[in-house]
Amino acid sequence: MPKILRIINRFNIGGPTYNAAYLTKYLPSDYETLLIGGDNEESEDSSQHILEDLGINPTILPEMQRAIKFGNDYAAYKKIKEIITEFKPDIVHTHASKAGTLGRMAAFSAKVPAVVHTFHGHVFHSYFNKAKTTIFKRIERKLAEKSSAIVAISDIQKYELGVIHKIAPLDKITVIPLGFDLARFQENLDLKRIQFRREYEIADDEIAIGIIGRLVPIKNHELFLRALKSVLDRTTKKVRAFIVGDGESRDDIIALANELGIDICQSTIQLKKAPLTLTSWIKNIDIVNAGVDIIALSSLNEGTPVSLIEAQAANNPIVSTNVGGIENVVLQNKTGLLSDVTDVYSYANNLLRLIEDDALRNKMKIEGWNHVKNKFSHTRLVNDMHNLYSKLLS
Repeated sequence: MPKILRIINRFNIGGPTYNAAYLTKYLPSDYETLLIGGDNEESEDSSQHILEDLGINPTILPEMQRAIKFGNDYAAYKKIKEIITEFKPDIVHTHASKAGTLGRMAAFSAKVPAVVHTFHGHVFHSYFNKAKTTIFKRIERKLAEKSSAIVAISDIQKYELGVIHKIAPLDKITVIPLGFDLARFQENLDLKRIQFRREYEIADDEIAIGIIGRLVPIKNHELFLRALKSVLDRTTKKVRAFIVGDGESRDDIIALANELGIDICQSTIQLKKAPLTLTSWIKNIDIVNAGVDIIALSSLNEGTPVSLIEAQAANNPIVSTNVGGIENVVLQNKTGLLSDVTDVYSYANNLLRLIEDDALRNKMKIEGWNHVKNKFSHTRLVNDMHNLYSKLLS
């Protein structure tokens, strides 16, 4: 029975956790999989419920944290190497940057037969300064050189890794898109919509916009707020916006909203009707998606954003920046409207267009589910990964 050691940065809400969880649970029974990962940060909502619902009990390494700290990182590396020595995996498969560095170094040192790394995104632009980015690229090139296979989660990401940033040769990179159990986003939509809109006092004639994810600089909420201000100044429709999530940028978002003159509500403190509501984390994102009318994203850099896949699974049209692998997720002018990351005017106009045009909104709703239901299913994900593993093991 082939043994897979799967290593992930941390168990926070997002694509990497779902990816690791579904692969751990649903790979064919002739595989034995051990899942390990770091702790999520205080500002992040835990995704342990995802693992619990699937009956997965991962090994947590508290030393493996997002920040680069030599003491913690070396301790995590030693623990991973000890686990490899005891478990004796045939494949070590790492997910995302920190796990990819420590996990692969430990696997190489322990002479594991096959080592796979999945890039769920990358930090090669919009995260760090030029000098630090250059260092990270050099490290990733060395790690990729010794890896058995590199997995990209979109065709665009493969091009970026292979051609733009030259992390690995194209023939070493396999594209395996993320996969999810999307059926719940089609279940009881009317009841879920009523539940969300009652809780946040959203009237039937109000159009609700949701933006879901960590509140961190890379998510670029400033663009969304400036576009929202433009929309509120120009539309005659009743519009409510909901920022779902939490993180280090929360205070900056509140300050900018106040500066722009957007009335804001923090629902965890006091719920009131306002053009902009910060909800913090909400566990049941399917209820959020059922309750809103448009899903937005304003990121500077993305791999494959889960929120946009889930939005389409729930029949929501999208307004987003066109970065990373988003073009492989959203069909321009069919399931969403995309604009350049620096173009506030175009982004605001896309928001306004979907708000004002009921027919366009309804048309995009129909297209979304048809687009994602097979392309991003967890069944397809597992089959694709099984095929890659079989090649490596043979």
